[in-house]
Amino acid sequence: MTDRLSQQFSFLQEADRLKNVLRASRLTDGSRCENSAEHSWHLALYALVLADQAPSGVNITRVLKMLILHDLVEIDTGDIPIHSQNGAAHASQAQQAAEAAAASRIFGLLPADQAAEFRALWDEFEANTTPDAVFAKSLDRVQPVMQNIANGGGSWIEYDVTLGQLDSRIGTKIARGLPAVWHWVRAQALPFFT
Repeated sequence: MTDRLSQQFSFLQEADRLKNVLRASRLTDGSRCENSAEHSWHLALYALVLADQAPSGVNITRVLKMLILHDLVEIDTGDIPIHSQNGAAHASQAQQAAEAAAASRIFGLLPADQAAEFRALWDEFEANTTPDAVFAKSLDRVQPVMQNIANGGGSWIEYDVTLGQLDSRIGTKIARGLPAVWHWVRAQALPFFT
């Protein structure tokens, strides 16, 4: 029992470092950039609130777990803004390998049973093929859009994002799991691109 608790608290202490990873998205009041831990919490709340928008069969408990775990790898790799000049690195093989190594290290701090469960959830989120992962990934993409809308354009202005880029980089991913939500969100975003 003592070893298990030591491993669990070691993981929890390491996870606290996610609070130091800054993202490009600013808080809705524009006062500062959010950190990745705040982003993960906000996504969990998005999942609870928008659960009625999930396709039939989506397990919100599994989605919540994915959203809480999905960005822990950024402790090692940092956050790469999708609209930045390095945005292409977001999906590169090198970045995927770095994130997989980070997942092995970070989840490896846990007892073997929890490490396997959490890593499987992280892998599922990354693969983005199951209904739960598609819904979770859609939420992950919609939250920064809503923050940019709330703070007057935010990182879209900073990175000179076009409507076409928003549609191709973000919109297609949101629409895959939340088509009605993307239709509504896109209408809210449109004034920033005219």
